Amino acid sequence: YAITDADALVAAFAPWAVLGPALGIASSIPDMDVTSPRTLRATALADAVRVVDGTLMWASPAAFDSVLRSADQLTDEQMASFSTLRLVLGAGAPVAAALLHGMARLCPQAQVRTPYGMTEALPVCDVTIEEIDAAGPGDGVLVGSPVPGVDVSISAVDGEGQATGPLSSEPEVLGEIVVRAAHIKDHYDRLWSVERRASRDPGWHRTGDVGYLDDLGRLWIAGRLAHVVTTPDGPLAPVGIEQHVGALAGIEAAACVGVGPTGTQQVVIVVVTTDHHHGRGPLADAALFEQVRSVVDVPIVAVLVRRRLPVDIRHNSKIDRTALAAWAGAILAGRGAA
Repeated sequence: YAITDADALVAAFAPWAVLGPALGIASSIPDMDVTSPRTLRATALADAVRVVDGTLMWASPAAFDSVLRSADQLTDEQMASFSTLRLVLGAGAPVAAALLHGMARLCPQAQVRTPYGMTEALPVCDVTIEEIDAAGPGDGVLVGSPVPGVDVSISAVDGEGQATGPLSSEPEVLGEIVVRAAHIKDHYDRLWSVERRASRDPGWHRTGDVGYLDDLGRLWIAGRLAHVVTTPDGPLAPVGIEQHVGALAGIEAAACVGVGPTGTQQVVIVVVTTDHHHGRGPLADAALFEQVRSVVDVPIVAVLVRRRLPVDIRHNSKIDRTALAAWAGAILAGRGAA
């Protein structure tokens, strides 16, 4: 990223504010609820950029979405402040290409990139919006090639949703993403279950994410290991399906979950519609069901509608598919409330 002491960081994810002082550069935090990235507004971001003449900016997908939705509130002066940004980074959860393109239009002088990594190892991969466009659609979100000094392997997922396969760099193998680098955190404090998983492959970190490598060695993120749907036809990762459904007209957000016993789970799609259409309670009407089924290449048993999807507290971007699966199961069994 070629960061020098001439740069200034706008930390739209508050914990990143420590990065500015650590690098010896100015940093600012936008006026927002720092515990809720989705509260960031375009006007607050513009003011935070202006006050330090920001050149670097980092935010989660939820913050990007909120900024773009509120961009019509910007004054001409506030809009002009974004021209000082040379680098915009989005991470914390898979970032939709539409959000990256929206930020590119808002920040016309900035290179828009999305790094991939986690608390234990950051960065692991990095990709530009141009590389994402050139790659085209895939069964997940492209996060790019491993950065220098990082090795990425895949541990294949079995029919019960467990990553039992040996570490492999073969292309198109769906499995848990396992990484190795000199900058990886070497252990956890008093987290026995995590340490036990890590001990399976000394020197490697099991990320808990699932994905695959393509034939160019690039990494695609397809979801979380805990959220893999274990169908009778084999394991199914959710993100690729969610991308297809989320691209439909009238769909604001989508989640793919499994309902039923491990190994025989049925696929359920949960959506948020732009008009908050509900059909008969949470059950989608026939037209919406057929619309969703037309872009999903696996059998689905139901499409359910909610006003919002549950997400993580830290980034407001990672879908809690475990909670959604429990809710969907209860609805389909006649036990749940809308």
